[in-house]
Amino acid sequence: MKDYDISFIGFAPQLIVPFFGWKLKKKPLVIDFFISFYDTICFDRKKVRSNSIIGRILKYIDKRTLYASDLVVCDTKMHGKYFCEEFGFSPKKMKVLYLEADKSIYYPRENKTNKDFTVLYFGSILPLQGVSVILEAINLLKDEKGLRFVIIGPLGKSNVRTGEKITEYIEWLPQDKLADKIATADLCLAGHFNGSIMKARRTIAGKTYIYRAMGKPVILGDNPANHELFSENDEGVYFCEMGNSKRLAELIKSIKDQICR
Repeated sequence: MKDYDISFIGFAPQLIVPFFGWKLKKKPLVIDFFISFYDTICFDRKKVRSNSIIGRILKYIDKRTLYASDLVVCDTKMHGKYFCEEFGFSPKKMKVLYLEADKSIYYPRENKTNKDFTVLYFGSILPLQGVSVILEAINLLKDEKGLRFVIIGPLGKSNVRTGEKITEYIEWLPQDKLADKIATADLCLAGHFNGSIMKARRTIAGKTYIYRAMGKPVILGDNPANHELFSENDEGVYFCEMGNSKRLAELIKSIKDQICR
């Protein structure tokens, strides 16, 4: 570490900067602050209270990591604004770098005509993704003819499977197989759909970039972050009120009826 011009720390710089930052002080330091430990543990996952000892420690670690950096890269303007306001960090040192899909894996390909209109969702089933909203929407549509769903991800015991007669549930797929499955979809659900977790309003779901790279129509949560890059005027982009399973079900049916005329 004697001969370098700049250092860049990617995922979870909080695990490095507060403890080994003294080795990086001689040169400019750039970090990828994609996740706040404080926000994720206290407000997203709700594992501890924000004013608890652990909550205060997490906030201190986040703040110390930010203040040791010369430039911070975040994923959306809304996320960056939150970090600056919550931790008192300078907006001049916060820059947005939007995510992109790996286009060597995710690219447009021929979609074989499905017997039924196919709606796909995949994810790691994190709370802010609002999978419960999707499952409730499936339940509302369980008797809709000519419609099927594909749900990919580890639902676990906390999420009750619904509409199993029209839904294919898959626990996990490697990326190449996932791309093949997405290629068969007529409509993809991106989110975020959780209406109570504030982080869901500040971020763009990574799957959104994948769906769009493959040329798929998508339903997005109607949040400020999604509007940074996407508009209702964009072809194949639809917005849905967050936390509203009835509205999501109505929108899916409306798109199906429109495309399947």
